[in-house]
Amino acid sequence: MGPAVTLADVSLWWEQVVADDPAAGRPRPPLDGDTTADVVVVGAGYTGLWTAYYLLEADPSLDVLVLDAHTAGFGASGRNGGWCSALFPVGGDALARRYGPDAARAMRAAMRDTVVEVGGVTAAEQIDCDFRYGGTVTLARGAAQLDRVAADVTEAGRWGDELHLLDPQGVATHVRATDVLGGAWTPDCARVQPARLVHGLARVVEQRGARIAEGTRALRIAPRAVVTDRGTARCRWVVRATEGWTATLPDTRRALAPVYSLMIATAPLPADVWSQIGLEQGQTFTDARHLLVYGQRTADDRLAFGGRGAPYHVGSTVEPAHEHAPRVHAHLRRALVDLFPSVAGHAVTHSWGGPLGVPRDWHPSVGLDTATGIGWAGGYVGDGVATANLAGRTLADLVTGAESPLTRLPWVGHRSPPWEPEPLRWAGITAARWAARRADRAERRTGRAGRTGGLLARVTGG
Repeated sequence: MGPAVTLADVSLWWEQVVADDPAAGRPRPPLDGDTTADVVVVGAGYTGLWTAYYLLEADPSLDVLVLDAHTAGFGASGRNGGWCSALFPVGGDALARRYGPDAARAMRAAMRDTVVEVGGVTAAEQIDCDFRYGGTVTLARGAAQLDRVAADVTEAGRWGDELHLLDPQGVATHVRATDVLGGAWTPDCARVQPARLVHGLARVVEQRGARIAEGTRALRIAPRAVVTDRGTARCRWVVRATEGWTATLPDTRRALAPVYSLMIATAPLPADVWSQIGLEQGQTFTDARHLLVYGQRTADDRLAFGGRGAPYHVGSTVEPAHEHAPRVHAHLRRALVDLFPSVAGHAVTHSWGGPLGVPRDWHPSVGLDTATGIGWAGGYVGDGVATANLAGRTLADLVTGAESPLTRLPWVGHRSPPWEPEPLRWAGITAARWAARRADRAERRTGRAGRTGGLLARVTGG
């Protein structure tokens, strides 16, 4: 799919942006032959654009070129669930075991601070993206889920995170769903309209002097250069910010597995339905099942709801056809009605999806190889809205040589092992997806945690 794709067809979020600003649907010009820059960023999503933003904040004289095969925000940045959260795929206990308790506390504090940072920048730069602090409520709808939520609350307390255990009445002050035994709430999340965020960020980055070349496909990232289908860009530093599309580059085919997450959205719901559901303060919501689901009440009173469970495609292929899995979209509809029966009579007007980047060890990373001049960030496993901002700030410090607490965080310089070659990669990811479904079904049937449940988080996001 080339740059002429209609952005309004990518997601509800982009449809709204193009309705507000028809010019948003027109691609920027591609690279026009060979060029030079101080920094070339490959990928014009959140990671790439935040990197450009903070580089130019640190040194406005830098010549920063951002390349994208499609259009800015075409990938996960314009399709995600709209959670700007402090979530990080590696928990505090796991970070402490690997890096020590001080590093774990620093990483958790940095993620909490990043939510505030994104809110501050959107306000300062007048990016109207429906940013609203509402926190996240996690529902426990079975005994095994309640045990997991309680364990998460205990772990969070060890690392300075604010996560409150709730009884059913406490949950109901945030959201009213069926079969709730309890839950938890954290304030460290904001609801956003993700395409408005990335669209506004691209505008601000251009105003600061960066060049954005769309419809320009990177064919190879090399030391001090990026070879594209429109010419070669030579530079001092290269930043790979390709996330779910990383597997399409020849030298990083096994670095990240593109795992699809799909979404649906209802028509705007009437006030009587919202009086039954809640979510009055912009809260995002999930539950503690293994096969992750996530949702929000949008600024125009829709329910936007997503989840994992789409098939992984052999060879880590990324294709438009993969974004539409009728069985998975139908499953999301059933899951939404199961949570909120009052939406049963209301239409689902939008369905979409896209790939997210999953490293083999479930560990996001950011870094810069000073010998080759190649930097990278990604592997967010679906928790990238805020994490990409932290990555952009960190890359700016690494590129400019600034010593900062960010460059000492434990994810800096981490190298994940490569995924197995095919067909082992397909078999492993597919088996884990199947096991997640089986574990959730067993828990609903028996009320007890299934034997397979503890094996799943690294591949399924549960």
